[in-house]
Amino acid sequence: MDIPLPEELARRARDLRAGLVRPVPARDAATVVLLRDDPLRVYLLRRRTSMAFAAGAWVFPGGSVDASEQADSWAGPSPAEWAVMLGADERTARGLVCAAVRETFEESGVLLAGPTPGTVVADTTGWEAEREAVIARTLPFGEFLNGEGLVVRSDLLKPWAHWITPELEPRRFDTRFFVAALPPEQETRDVGGEADAVAWMRPAEALDAANSGKIFLMPPTIHTLTEMAAFDTIAGVFANDQKIVTFMPQVVEVHGEMRLDVSRTDYRRPR
Repeated sequence: MDIPLPEELARRARDLRAGLVRPVPARDAATVVLLRDDPLRVYLLRRRTSMAFAAGAWVFPGGSVDASEQADSWAGPSPAEWAVMLGADERTARGLVCAAVRETFEESGVLLAGPTPGTVVADTTGWEAEREAVIARTLPFGEFLNGEGLVVRSDLLKPWAHWITPELEPRRFDTRFFVAALPPEQETRDVGGEADAVAWMRPAEALDAANSGKIFLMPPTIHTLTEMAAFDTIAGVFANDQKIVTFMPQVVEVHGEMRLDVSRTDYRRPR
């Protein structure tokens, strides 16, 4: 599948080809596909139109890795094991998992952590002030977790995909996609921030809405929702032996028109 480029990006693509500009580095980021059953649904939020990146798009919770975020207590696969699963170094892997847990908390109110390695918190509504402080970066996420005696539950996450923003974009992210189930006693809520609307949608429902022009979805979201639509339950998603493929859409020229090919999977991140 290829998509026509707006004129501004088409000019930038030509400048990149001519060596007049250089691609900006891609920042490490994490995105979490939060799931609930009966029927299988995904949590989506609509980014405010004032946002510099993906304005107006319906997306999964996610964001950049904060280099300072650390968690003292950790349950599930170790950072070293995550490094193997994600094809990253151990420090980057730790940051990606912490970012996945933090962004889910910030953008849905759901916290994938518990007081012990085998438990998960039942209610997060009492931590609204702390959540706001984490969003504002006045309270480091690791400091919040450590202060509350909480353990990061890395075992509640499953790696799913790897998308890198095309080189022609002025803002670029090297994003690992994870899936996670909504913890049994927790509920998402409209917590505001970067979003002006949130919704639980069946994957096929979201795709139909995008096809009819009711909502705007970016290519990685469309691809992931298409994959989710093949499953009936969360158990089915987690049982799937998902091969992690790296996507970095490439610019192609078709009859003089600059287009973005979002199906390219032959990119491998340099070590």
